[in-house]
Amino acid sequence: MDDIKKCWYKEMSVYQVWPRSFCDSNGDGIGDLRGVLSKLDYIKSLGVDAIWFSPLYKSPQKDYGYDIADYRSIQPEYGTMEDFKEVLDGAHERGLRVIMDLVINHTSDQHEWFKESLKGDDNPYHDYYFWRKGKGPFPPNNWMSTFAGPAWEYNEKLDEYYLHLFAVEQPDLNMDNPNVRREVKDIMKFWLDMGVDGFREDVITFISKREGLPSSPYWIPVATGIENYMHGPHLDEYLNEFKNDVLSKYDCMTVGEAPMMTTKSALKHITEGENQQLSMMFHFEHMAADCFIYSWFKTKFNLKKLKKVYTRWQNDLYAKAWNALYIENHDQPRIVNRYGSLKYRAESAKMLATMYICQCGTPFIYQGQEIGMTNIEIDSIDKYTDVSTKNNYNVAKKILGEKKALKLANYASRDNARTPVQWSDAKNAGFTSANEAWFCINPNYKEINVASQENDPDSILNYYRKLLKFRKENEVCIYGKYEEHYRDSDKLYVYSRHYENERMLVILSFCDKPHLFKAPDGFDLKDGECVLCNYHNPKLVDNGCLLKPYEARVYLFK
Repeated sequence: MDDIKKCWYKEMSVYQVWPRSFCDSNGDGIGDLRGVLSKLDYIKSLGVDAIWFSPLYKSPQKDYGYDIADYRSIQPEYGTMEDFKEVLDGAHERGLRVIMDLVINHTSDQHEWFKESLKGDDNPYHDYYFWRKGKGPFPPNNWMSTFAGPAWEYNEKLDEYYLHLFAVEQPDLNMDNPNVRREVKDIMKFWLDMGVDGFREDVITFISKREGLPSSPYWIPVATGIENYMHGPHLDEYLNEFKNDVLSKYDCMTVGEAPMMTTKSALKHITEGENQQLSMMFHFEHMAADCFIYSWFKTKFNLKKLKKVYTRWQNDLYAKAWNALYIENHDQPRIVNRYGSLKYRAESAKMLATMYICQCGTPFIYQGQEIGMTNIEIDSIDKYTDVSTKNNYNVAKKILGEKKALKLANYASRDNARTPVQWSDAKNAGFTSANEAWFCINPNYKEINVASQENDPDSILNYYRKLLKFRKENEVCIYGKYEEHYRDSDKLYVYSRHYENERMLVILSFCDKPHLFKAPDGFDLKDGECVLCNYHNPKLVDNGCLLKPYEARVYLFK
């Protein structure tokens, strides 16, 4: 048996709160911290062990908090620092850890550092950012913003451009400046000293840019130049500095987010031992089973592609590093629309939950995912609020025309995940007492809401509770070695987990019709206990079964 190191962050599961859409306590139509406070018992009831907050900091909200104007204060719409401390204490009293979002690749253009940088190159803050002269009438290089358009913005007064890999209002920090790294370390200490338990580090692999900021010879849509800032020359050095000077002095966890991450590049940062820089990494590969890299480049869902990614991450990291598991977050459309079925919404939502939570790694659950919330259909681009959605729509419109571009937005937009949480069938889904919420509420809230699922033993919500309880109580589900079966099937995803003297078999149907299943060699289903199933009375026939549409079963062998 491989020697696998046990620790608290491997055994926990995490609930992600996107604060603006979680729960409004004061009737202004915007989610807030006192709304979170009112739902702490609900979050605890799910069986999770931690809350990860998307940014709560002061921000002009051009990218809904990922454009930070002050790292040490709370966005006034969300409440006060006293409110945050009350939530922090309330979470800790319930045995819930609190993870903050740390966005240090860029700030808001309303941050005091950036405002000072605008005063010219003799100001010490000018070098906190990447200010460069243009090349004649052109920007300093050909890099593209991931939100579409060039990665440079011209300032007429300074006759210089600043770099922004994301929105124009999100200038990139110059991490090569030791003063910037000192600021980052001070920010980390500020929150850790307050009592938070760790950080999710936004696009952390972008923080080191290649010296000279050279142009790219490759054209990649929304990513031209990425080879010059992804895993840059000083990334390891800076991550080690943050770890050695700050993080190692606290009992905390870190999860880095990294577009275009592979197992090979992840292992550089999360391999356990003296040189480990981060606890785990979020990658995006498993979110490309219905697209090319990114949800806006839509393709047909491909189960084999999905399985291949999962198997690679499970096998390559086992006993070396730890996986971060998720199928939804604030940057992704709802999973039932993508990998599941609206016709079999409850069944496929439960199946998809089983699929990833029963793998080796720490599961993250995004708000509303636990009740099977779905994408929203919006009839005008003007009703969207997300900056990247609008930018991507404008590009798609030129290629596809308005109608198809809007249909694509309905499928691919991040705003699908940002509709208010559907608490009940009351006005505004119980999210707010205001006449109107800050953003569209999905009209299906009458059918899909927390209240209607609370006391229904067959609900998606109670299935999540059962699933998380099973994981917590069975080490084979946390630490077991993974093995895939029936790799060539384009209808079934079957894998087993093995730990000490226990085995677990996970059977998942991605079919909308009944499908025959036969147990893989070495497994006699009669010897196991069916501990989880999203249908009643799972029957066996000749060491197999006829799986129902989107059926999930988990067998435990002791």
